[in-house]
Amino acid sequence: MREHSRQEVARGAGVEPEYVDRLVELGILRPGPGGVFPRGDVLRARWVHGLEEAGVPLDGMAAAVRDGALSFTFLDAAAFDRFTEVSSTTFLELSTRTDIPLDLLKVVREAIGFAQPQPEDHVREYELAVVPAIGLQLSKGFRRAVIERWLRVCADSLHRIAETETDLWHTEVELPFLETGMSESEMLEAQADLGSQMAPLMEQALLAIWHGQQEHAWSKNHVENVESALEKAGLFSRLHRPPAMCFLDITGYTRLTEERGDEAAADLAGRLAILVRRCSQEHGGQAVKWLGDGVMFYFPDPGSSVLAALDMVKGIVTATLPRAHVGIHAGPVVFQEGDYFGRTVNIAARIADYARPGEVLVSQEVVDAAEGTPVTFTEIGPVELKGVSGALRLHRANAT
Repeated sequence: MREHSRQEVARGAGVEPEYVDRLVELGILRPGPGGVFPRGDVLRARWVHGLEEAGVPLDGMAAAVRDGALSFTFLDAAAFDRFTEVSSTTFLELSTRTDIPLDLLKVVREAIGFAQPQPEDHVREYELAVVPAIGLQLSKGFRRAVIERWLRVCADSLHRIAETETDLWHTEVELPFLETGMSESEMLEAQADLGSQMAPLMEQALLAIWHGQQEHAWSKNHVENVESALEKAGLFSRLHRPPAMCFLDITGYTRLTEERGDEAAADLAGRLAILVRRCSQEHGGQAVKWLGDGVMFYFPDPGSSVLAALDMVKGIVTATLPRAHVGIHAGPVVFQEGDYFGRTVNIAARIADYARPGEVLVSQEVVDAAEGTPVTFTEIGPVELKGVSGALRLHRANAT
């Protein structure tokens, strides 16, 4: 393990050298022979400073360490090696050196959840690792707004993963250790050893899942590109009676779960699953996947998809569940590994987004293919949908 000087600890932790001296006086940091510090002291200084900034008294922490009630030695575990130090480069210097706009560089830290940095603040090492990707995107003409959106989505998604992982660790590791009679200090030491074993495996799993998601998204995009190329070449023939994709979304699902909690959300999801699965099966369809606040269905027959959707919307009201809205489109689809891809799927999802609570909206293609189905359709006019080229003729379906 590389050792650090007093100055290196201060720089890496983002504190003044005098603060390092204060931590040594209090016994929180203990330099070795020659006044050098282990690598873990960089993180110790940073975390202790953060605790003090949050209102935890420094003298109180020092007293707890002396009494053995608190320990920061767990930060020496290999699991914590991933937390990088503060670099010697400021945001302003980095912007000048790379020609990346300062405001865009600030987004890297802000998106993660920290306060927006000042130009003279030092960049953290992990933030530097993001810069080459941003630089390449800018050099290839990527719009700044698109890059910022990518940064924020990455940060937000990974924040949810980290929060869930931390909660799992607390309930499945830390609390069981404490229930055996361990002190807080002993628990922190014990969990650090397990964390060093678990962290690389969790990272490996996360990367594998991400790669799987990339293949899924890239494959979907490729299918849509091929369909578009064939259509432009006049080789994309319409099916006389194509299958239909149906999206059902629950109105206000996110707000409901926030207000009533996870248990209510689980109960709602369970009741919804039973109802919509039964309706889809009765009409020859199948639920393909669950999407948090909704479900995607596949129906070989478009007319049956409309009947199923009307039954679902009615059944959801009867079951006193939050109202649903449905979008259906008919056309060619690509089936791969249990999922469906293509423009038909994308358009159906956009129609569902446009539908109001209680509505079943369908495309002209569904109306044409559902001839003879005991349903009435009311055209609501050409509609421009986000992500769909050209206006679509949409119809509201009602049971006869």
